[in-house]
Amino acid sequence: MRVVTWNLWWRFGPWEARQKAILSVLRDLDPDVVGLQEVWAAGGENLAEWLAGELGLHAAWAPSHAPERWQRRIGDASVGIGNAVLSRWPVVAQDVLPLPAPTEVADGRLALYTRLAAPDHDIPFFTTHLTSQLHASAVRCRQVTALAEFVARHRGDTPFPPLVTGDFNAWPDSDEIRLFGGHRTAPPVPRQVFLDAWEYADPTAPSATWDAANPYVAAGGMPSTRIDYIHIGMGGPVRVRGVRRAGDGPVDGVWPSDHAAVVADLAVED
Repeated sequence: MRVVTWNLWWRFGPWEARQKAILSVLRDLDPDVVGLQEVWAAGGENLAEWLAGELGLHAAWAPSHAPERWQRRIGDASVGIGNAVLSRWPVVAQDVLPLPAPTEVADGRLALYTRLAAPDHDIPFFTTHLTSQLHASAVRCRQVTALAEFVARHRGDTPFPPLVTGDFNAWPDSDEIRLFGGHRTAPPVPRQVFLDAWEYADPTAPSATWDAANPYVAAGGMPSTRIDYIHIGMGGPVRVRGVRRAGDGPVDGVWPSDHAAVVADLAVED
């Protein structure tokens, strides 16, 4: 089972050319399920639905409840932003959690839950996008606490562990990532623990999903780091076979996004 998470950089930069590059990367990956962040919708069109149609996948979409700060950045109040899931299997349930944030940083970020009807087990799959300000670790701690409680409400009766993907905007050793994982500090939900799939990566492999080699990132002067994650609930029959980056270079001269994707290949044991 191949799982991908990717922040698609909304309608920033050369978005029409990037749209084609995003499709090219996903087509090559041939994923089973994808968590997407910064997905646009405008004029009756939706990037996730278009991608799903091109790739032969199902799609679920969750628009932001408060997109105004995003819209002011591009000067277009008609463009929506949100999270989405693409899945090889039907989406049989979904729910949305607006993430808590104080007024000064609130910009309508959310978590999307989907229940996927895979052949052997339903899969509880989540994707999220946390607050990005560097100083807002405390806000992200509140957000991952709410996210963990949201996961606990929706993990259901399936033996398949919850998969939680997204742009956490946090470095791997940050308080919020340690808190959400729950095995290096007390978890927000008792006994609910998550493994960062990247723990199984080749230690020599490039890991930065926010990479200064990307010209969209280099322009901001920030250092390279990993801020995008695939978290796997512990205690289920799932093992990580491999994990790597994708979308981490130009496609026909166009970088698809300001983020690289994370790709995890999972094995489901009997």
